[in-house]
Amino acid sequence: MLQTVLVGVGAGAASALLFAVAAGTAFSLLLALLAPLPILIVALGWSSVAGLVANISAAAILAGAHGFPTSLGFLIGVGVPSWWLSYLSLLARPTHNGAASSLEWYPTGRLVLWAAVLSSIMVVASLIVTFGTEWQTFQTELRKVTAEIAELQAKAGRDPAAAQRLTTKEMIDALTAALPGAVAVFATLINCVNLWLAGRIVDVSGRLRRPWPDLPAMQLPSLAPALLAACLLGLWLPEFAGLIAAAFAASLITVFAIVGLAVMHAITRGTLIRPFLLAALYISIIPLAGLPLLLASLLGLADSVFNIRARVDASRPPPPPYSRI
Repeated sequence: MLQTVLVGVGAGAASALLFAVAAGTAFSLLLALLAPLPILIVALGWSSVAGLVANISAAAILAGAHGFPTSLGFLIGVGVPSWWLSYLSLLARPTHNGAASSLEWYPTGRLVLWAAVLSSIMVVASLIVTFGTEWQTFQTELRKVTAEIAELQAKAGRDPAAAQRLTTKEMIDALTAALPGAVAVFATLINCVNLWLAGRIVDVSGRLRRPWPDLPAMQLPSLAPALLAACLLGLWLPEFAGLIAAAFAASLITVFAIVGLAVMHAITRGTLIRPFLLAALYISIIPLAGLPLLLASLLGLADSVFNIRARVDASRPPPPPYSRI
């Protein structure tokens, strides 16, 4: 127990340091994005109790160094989501197949879905805490932040015409409406990447208690498409209801994009051009921005409805029988 507490305190200190270094430079922001990593590592490698100790120690350190609002922001944005994802990752239930018994671990698809839900809650809560609960004031303050971001981007660009278009009232309004969803997408990706990276680190160290999952085989719950449809319909709701729906819809679209990438990995197995197809897919994400991810999300949605991976597997010829050589 003492080792668990000490490991948790050390991880909490590391996470608090990473969270506190965000000072505007690219490198410091990158470090801040890795703040969930120490908590995830100790929770997956030792126990959820170690992750809980890491949360408490990190919050205490940040409260003493930077005040209660920073500590609360850490718990909302980093601590609680990281601990909950690691806790779910280690859930298992016994299954019986005749005389044999084994453990069925918490499904990877549900973990990714939880990452999206937690990211949406984090984004909405952070925006409301930052800009207030009165809708007009919220919109005004959010628009100010969006205008500042657009002006910085315009100054950094080399095309005067593009810079002028970026700072028009119409563009600022469009960016303001899209900002919560964009932040939710980014937060979902960061949560998933940190969980994957922590799992890999703990797996290499030999402390991961669950077997490494077959990621290309991940599947979302059957209600996921209906949940996305409800969120998309919620975009027409007024004020904060529409804002919440936008954040959840963006996060769920990201989840379906991740599943779509998993589908590509699964259906290209055994093909000679698989490395080239996957390399072209991932490289195209950089210059084409959201288009490949949008197509991947449509593929993930289609797989959730029509089970494309199972159909492709059923159409493949069986492997040749073993023969004496």
